[in-house]
Amino acid sequence: MMKLNQFAALAALTLTAGAAMAQSAQEAAIKKAIEPRLGEGVKIDSVTKTPYGGLYEIRIGSDVFYTDAKGEYLFLGRIVNSKTFEDYTKARVDELSRIKFSELPLDAAMKMVKGNGKRVIAVFEDPNCGYCKRFRQTLNEMDNVTVYTFMYNILSEDSVTKSRNIWCSADRNKAWDDWMIRGKQPEAAAASCTTPHEKVFALGQKLRVTGTPTVFFTDGSRVPGAVDLKTLESKLASIK
Repeated sequence: MMKLNQFAALAALTLTAGAAMAQSAQEAAIKKAIEPRLGEGVKIDSVTKTPYGGLYEIRIGSDVFYTDAKGEYLFLGRIVNSKTFEDYTKARVDELSRIKFSELPLDAAMKMVKGNGKRVIAVFEDPNCGYCKRFRQTLNEMDNVTVYTFMYNILSEDSVTKSRNIWCSADRNKAWDDWMIRGKQPEAAAASCTTPHEKVFALGQKLRVTGTPTVFFTDGSRVPGAVDLKTLESKLASIK
């Protein structure tokens, strides 16, 4: 005979499975209701119930927004804890935006080592990006860091030309800093020189890099924009 505690455990397991199936069915129903309203070609990656006020998370790539249980309304904004002011939406987007740093094709990037080089970052930059030039000034003030720079040409056709000339230089890092920090134009590259720019562009699109500079850290997190020195040092210190 089945003992009482075994029966209770089985009943609880059955109820849990039933609730999970019902939840999955509702999430599928919400996706079916909302996806056609988002425009041609837009696909919802997931619908998940949140612990906040009965809302459901709609995820498209690393973009997040919310809906009600019937999928009648969309909430385009952030969910913030009113007591602690913790931004749950930002935390979720940061989680979705994480990458595997070890899988970056570092052979397609320029490598600069300063000091012992123990701290490592990768940055996507466009040679015509003013904020990238500001960030280069910040990196110039740092020590004990290794920087992998992916030349991500998204601002103009001229970006491709400048990046090609720099990549094909005898000293890429010097040519990059000469241009980004000192405004010195790189010499024209030989016609036979090949570059990884198409590979880098495809990588940036895959990683959903939408602006430059974008900095990636070894823990997989990213920070968009020209991070100031204090913020960058603090972030690097937090990575174990």
